[in-house]
Amino acid sequence: MPCVKPDGTLEPMAQAIVRALRAPRTVEGVCEHLRLPLYRVRSTMRELCEAGLVAESDGVYGLTDSGRRRVEQMP
Repeated sequence: MPCVKPDGTLEPMAQAIVRALRAPRTVEGVCEHLRLPLYRVRSTMRELCEAGLVAESDGVYGLTDSGRRRVEQMP
């Protein structure tokens, strides 16, 4: 299931992960922070990277400028 809906909004799991990435974290760090299984977080993070909302550097993930704007627009 895609984490970004056709209308551009994020699925609830993606919203939670993007919010968690306001502070850079590893995939494992996101899992611990949100208490979610690794496979769910990893697949959603991959989609968020492909969507240009999240970027990875040396195993640490953080929001791109687009991702930060998206967080600011979330209710």
